[in-house]
Amino acid sequence: MSKPSPYYRDDLARIHHLGFGFHADRCAPGILAALAPILDREGLVLELGCGSGRLTRHLLDARHRVLATDASLSMLAIARGIINDAEGIQQLILPEDALPEADAIVAVGHVLNYLEDEVAVHRALISIAKALRPGGVLAIDMQDLQWGSAYRSVPNQARVADDWALISEFSVPEPARFIRRHISFIRADDDTWKRDEEVHRNVLMDTAMVPTFLSAQGVLAHVGNSFGGETLPQGLVTVIGNKVTS
Repeated sequence: MSKPSPYYRDDLARIHHLGFGFHADRCAPGILAALAPILDREGLVLELGCGSGRLTRHLLDARHRVLATDASLSMLAIARGIINDAEGIQQLILPEDALPEADAIVAVGHVLNYLEDEVAVHRALISIAKALRPGGVLAIDMQDLQWGSAYRSVPNQARVADDWALISEFSVPEPARFIRRHISFIRADDDTWKRDEEVHRNVLMDTAMVPTFLSAQGVLAHVGNSFGGETLPQGLVTVIGNKVTS
């Protein structure tokens, strides 16, 4: 049974799709390079937090088999409207839902940091490690504790387009917690504006410990500053690795 997510309801999902696809676009080349061995064996790529399908499109255009998943029903509705060649597009909520076996697991947009706390992140990492087939590839990004340090001095932001606007307010109430308050405005057909508000709470991690944790689960991984040649914001790191074969 589908379950609602507190994040990315209809209005913010639409704004994110229209105005914030650049992160997936800039990460795609590096991820595709890491997935080259998976393409050669026609393996299945499990995408976590697919959003409206921006990275999904890159994966499919590169001829990967993709199962795209997200917790947001609104994001999935957009993805289903523009993608018809994936293995599937379905809701998956971490860490509760079981992950299907896959030859690669990918995610951009710091999906795991949206979980409740560090315990939930560890549970999700264990599920990911178990779902990866031997020789499988892991490629995700995560918010490090340095993200909080960087955003303590970042001013609130606003973006305005013809039919939408978004105000984002940031706070770091504690070293391992980053909060974004998104106030969105969508222009209706009658030229009135609809307002909505979401508060996004991210748990920040000491990502230097993630490779050690994953190693205990049979995944050899390293933390880096990019998937390839892109430049990521300070405090956003990549975790790339492989499931051991024996």
